[in-house]
Formats: sequence, C-alpha cells, structure tokens
Amino acid sequence: MKTLNEIKEIIKVKILIERLELEDIRADEIEDEEPLFGDGLGLDSVEALDVVAGVEAEFGIKLQGLEEEEIRKHFYSVATLAAFVEEQLKEKVNS
Repeated sequence: MKTLNEIKEIIKVKILIERLELEDIRADEIEDEEPLFGDGLGLDSVEALDVVAGVEAEFGIKLQGLEEEEIRKHFYSVATLAAFVEEQLKEKVNS
C-alpha cells in the first residue's frame, strides 16, 4: 500500500511531468494545493483525459462512471487527487 506522499510523487512525476511532457517544470515546483486547471498549472480538457488515463494506468483503478462534478472535485489539485487515489486503493484492497 502506497503512502499519501508516494501517491503525490507518482502523480507529479509519472503523470503530470512525464505523461503530459511538462518539461519546463520539476516535481518540487508543483504545489500540492495548486489547482491543476485554470489559474494553477493551466491544464486543458485534453490533458485532463490524459491525467485520468494516467491515474488508471499508474494505480490500477477505474474512473468510469464518475460524475463530472466528482471528477472536478477530485482532480482539483495534487492533494485532492492523491487523497482520492488513496481512498480508491483502500476500497480495492478491502473488496
């Protein structure tokens, strides 16, 4: 089971930087609470799909069937996304 900090690191390095090819930014420059979209990192809707695919691939969790509102809430920042992933992984272990 991964810790919350490990999950955050995977999100920053494997998903945001490597998958989205954000070459001009380092993982330690991405604030946990910074919005991923809009004024924060400024990701767009195409990149959002890539982040979803990355989360599914890296953590082996399915995000199909989530309401758009839920996705917006969970994918707000690295911190909210990591907390969501941690929750999903716990449910996966317990089911």
